[in-house]
Amino acid sequence: MLSVIAGLVCGVISGFGIGGGSLLMIYMTAFAGLAQTQAQGINLLYFLPTAAASLIVHVKNRFVAWRTVIPAAIAGAICSAAAGLLASTLGDTVLKKLFGGFLLIVGAIELFGKHEKN
Repeated sequence: MLSVIAGLVCGVISGFGIGGGSLLMIYMTAFAGLAQTQAQGINLLYFLPTAAASLIVHVKNRFVAWRTVIPAAIAGAICSAAAGLLASTLGDTVLKKLFGGFLLIVGAIELFGKHEKN
């Protein structure tokens, strides 16, 4: 039941486009007891249908800048494949530290960074 609740909450956050997968990773490693590598694989599978569902709405509302997203997606796919290969050679401890450091950096930017008023 806790996995369903985590999936629902992370789905809402994913729909907003603000990192539902990151929260899901925390749930899976800290509360579900999965290894970092297992959680990463599950997170990637979780991302596919949630991204597709919210992408439909974002495209419909014309929130997608195609000239920006296409080159970024190509570069991202190439780097993602390379990072996936690299991640498979690293241990869970290293991956957890990298992920934790990433979350700290993003959190600090969100807390202390300057934000535009809409």
